[in-house]
Amino acid sequence: MKKSKKAIVFGANGQAEVVSFLLNADSEYDVVGFCVSKAYRESDSFMGKPLVDFETVEENFPPSEFEMYVSLSYAEQNKVRERFYHEAKEKGYKLLTYISSKTTCWTDKIGDNTFIFEDNTIQPFVEIGNNVILWSGNHIGHHSIVEDNAFISSHVVVSGHCRIGANTFIGVNSTLRDGIAIGKFNTLGAGCLMVKPTHDHKIYIGTKATEYVKK
Repeated sequence: MKKSKKAIVFGANGQAEVVSFLLNADSEYDVVGFCVSKAYRESDSFMGKPLVDFETVEENFPPSEFEMYVSLSYAEQNKVRERFYHEAKEKGYKLLTYISSKTTCWTDKIGDNTFIFEDNTIQPFVEIGNNVILWSGNHIGHHSIVEDNAFISSHVVVSGHCRIGANTFIGVNSTLRDGIAIGKFNTLGAGCLMVKPTHDHKIYIGTKATEYVKK
C-alpha cells in the first residue's frame, strides 16, 4: 500500500509492536518513531526506530508533519489511554484511526484514535466513539453504540441495539443479548453472558455474569 502519511506510536511494548506492524502492512501510514513517558523510556530506539520522550515528542516529530496513535491497553479501566489521548490532542496531534482491510465495516461513524483489528464484523448503523479498541474477531450488531475509551477484546458478540458505556472492558468470548445497555466503567470478564442492562462501575465474572462484590 502506498505510504502517504507519517505516524508515530505512543507505546513500546507488545501491543505497540502489533500496531506498528499492521499500520506498516495495511495502511497509508509509515510508522517512523515511537514515544513513551520519560519515566518509562529505557532506550533510544524501538523496533529499529527512534524512541523519544512523550513530554517533548513534538520537538522530534512536530504535529504539523506527523500523526499519532496512542497504543495503550485497558489499564485502570482505560483511564491511562484516555489521559494520554487528551494530552496528545492538547499537543496538537491528529490521532489516527485504523480499520483493518480484513474487517467488514458498514459504518463511517467511527471516532479518532480508534483501532479495529482484523475479522471484525461491524453492521450498519453502528456508532463507535473515540479512543476505542476492537481486537480481532468481534461482531458488533446493527444500531449498537460503543462509547469512548471502550476496549472490546476478541470473539465478543454484541447483538443489535446495544450500548456499551465509556471506558468499559469486555473480555474474550462474551455475549450481549439485543437491546441492553452496559454501564460506564464496567468490566466484563471472559465468557460473560449479559442478558440485562447494568449500572456504572460494575464488575461481572463467569458465564452467568455474576456481579463481583468486594468483601
